[in-house]
Amino acid sequence: MNRIIFAIILILGLPAAVMAQTGDAASGGQMITACNACHGEDGNQMLIPGAAKLGGQNENYLLKQMQEIKEGLRAVPLMAGQLANFDDQDLADIAAYYASQNLPRGAAAPDSVEIAQTLYRYGDADLGIAACTACHSPTGSGNAGAGYPALSGQDPAYTAAQLRAFRDGSRNNDVSSVMRSNVARLNDAEIEALASYVSGLRTE
Repeated sequence: MNRIIFAIILILGLPAAVMAQTGDAASGGQMITACNACHGEDGNQMLIPGAAKLGGQNENYLLKQMQEIKEGLRAVPLMAGQLANFDDQDLADIAAYYASQNLPRGAAAPDSVEIAQTLYRYGDADLGIAACTACHSPTGSGNAGAGYPALSGQDPAYTAAQLRAFRDGSRNNDVSSVMRSNVARLNDAEIEALASYVSGLRTE
């Protein structure tokens, strides 16, 4: 069943990959002065609470998120103003720059593994939860071509906040409600455990 879900999700994700523009990392690196205040030069500094780690993230995913924040399809007020003056090529260049940086390494809390590992690898058929690996890969590296994000090394507090936002519907820019439908049945303890567990996954 998970293989069928995986195939469907990949098909749904293809348009984002096809439409993505090619970015120039060198050009993008010249446009991130404002971004540095929250994310740092390599994208992984987290200089304010709630900032995502961007370095090493999948390029197509970064581009999609910036475009949708700019267009108001994802509510991040602090970023919307910063992105307003960038065109799509600028955003593609910035995405390429951050994607070219090193993916950070995280560490999972030991007690998160027991709760989260089975959910991440296999899902829960009884609750209708697909395996997270279908989109995010067994190593947490995501699926760059389809535009699905890497989770490995991400700040657990940020990941947990995004999972809660998908669960309560305040974030709704996932393709075909895939995230919202999967996290709808997760409780707070499972969300916290998953966020910690995926941070410690290794892509190498």
